[in-house]
Amino acid sequence: MSRLTMRKISEILRQRYELGRGYRDIATSLNISISTVSDYLSRAKLAGLTWPLPAPLSEQELYDKLFLPSPKGTARIYPDWEWVHKELRRKGVTLLLLWREYREQHPSGIGYTQFCNCYRQFAKTVSPVMRIAHKAGEKVFVDYAGMTMPWINPSTGEIFEAQIFVGSLGASQYTFAYAYQTQQLPEWIDAHVRMFEFFGGVTEVVVPDNLRSGVKKAHRYDPDINPNYQWLGEHYGVAIVPARAATPKDKGKVENAVGCVERQILAPLRHRTFTSIAEINDAIKPLLTAFNTKKFQKMDSSRQALFEKLDKPALKPLPPARYVFAQWKKATVNVDYHFVFDDHYYSAPHQYISKSVQLRANTKTVECFYKGERIAVHQRSYQPYKFTTLTEHMPKNHRLYAEWTPERIMRWANKMGPHTAQFVQHLIGSRSFPQQAYRTCFGLFRLGKKYGDDRLEKACNRALIIDATRYQQVASILKNHFFIIRRK
Repeated sequence: MSRLTMRKISEILRQRYELGRGYRDIATSLNISISTVSDYLSRAKLAGLTWPLPAPLSEQELYDKLFLPSPKGTARIYPDWEWVHKELRRKGVTLLLLWREYREQHPSGIGYTQFCNCYRQFAKTVSPVMRIAHKAGEKVFVDYAGMTMPWINPSTGEIFEAQIFVGSLGASQYTFAYAYQTQQLPEWIDAHVRMFEFFGGVTEVVVPDNLRSGVKKAHRYDPDINPNYQWLGEHYGVAIVPARAATPKDKGKVENAVGCVERQILAPLRHRTFTSIAEINDAIKPLLTAFNTKKFQKMDSSRQALFEKLDKPALKPLPPARYVFAQWKKATVNVDYHFVFDDHYYSAPHQYISKSVQLRANTKTVECFYKGERIAVHQRSYQPYKFTTLTEHMPKNHRLYAEWTPERIMRWANKMGPHTAQFVQHLIGSRSFPQQAYRTCFGLFRLGKKYGDDRLEKACNRALIIDATRYQQVASILKNHFFIIRRK
């Protein structure tokens, strides 16, 4: 430390104790920062120095009192900075809290300002990725490695490049890696599901790079999340907060993890020949375990150990069921209150005819949403050009027809009598489709209630003789009491 600085320390003491000036006024007078004034005054207080300084006191002696450890017997005990660094990753833990706990154990220990300065100096000696004290269980950073892993299709001899998904927890740097054939949305979603299961819990936030699979449109302040990715976040109760475009600091954790995975996992496998994605993942698994259990170069701990101590207890539990990837598609409810998905027709409530809806389909179900509200759900059918219809979706007058079948109609007709049953069978047979005769049959039911079963039976007998096929003909017979006719 220069003589000029030592003179400034003397002047700081003089202005503070003799003139009673405040920290800001002293800093302005000497053209130094307020924190520097505070630091020097804290050191002087710990060294028992005020103003005027005891004479004779050389500048070297003043320096020794302020900056060298106290003589034996009054030596101040410094904190374990590595322990401080780890504790800062716990939720709610701050430097002020740790300093207070330290001073409770060591009342003559260093002041808060020196505590902070010393910790910052320690943090600079740790690897850059370790400097930011991420809170336990708070964030996981995800991305794909730039390095791919080639594999050969043994049937065709075609060579593919496997894409390596990497996820790294913020506090412990505990890392997950998995190989996929592409970077498409289904693989991206599956990777997150596997990652959460690998961790055994869920973080509060997922920080992806602005990958097209996860982010439809990158934006510094308001990125547009892919709907399926958003549904994944809601299913697991996590917030998806994409890294800001062209901002490396936002994704430093995962970029460091990606680099480590490439050097310590993928590079050692470069001479091996793989014939499937499954083989690649089988080879990655033991190397990933070794990577997570290996100690850091400048810390007496490993990713696995930090994960067990910090992240694992803070993770939220997994939901009861896995998230199932679903396809999203826009559709319109047609005039027959059905929408089309994969060439199959599914019903929606008739009130939504002509409305634009969103469909979400997985291997088991097809769901229909209108303005974010689910209005219909069906078991998925793979039969093209067929209909899946729920009775409650139909208009009231349509439900009447849906409840009847040719067998049920014939059972009713047999109760009226043989001629009625024969005429009904004749009606159904005269139409191209049975449903086309239902309206006429329902008209006969009403005629039976109006005129009685016996008269309807006679009218149907007459209708058979004249080969009638319309409701109006039977109604006319009943109205005019014309039941008997001579057979030719």
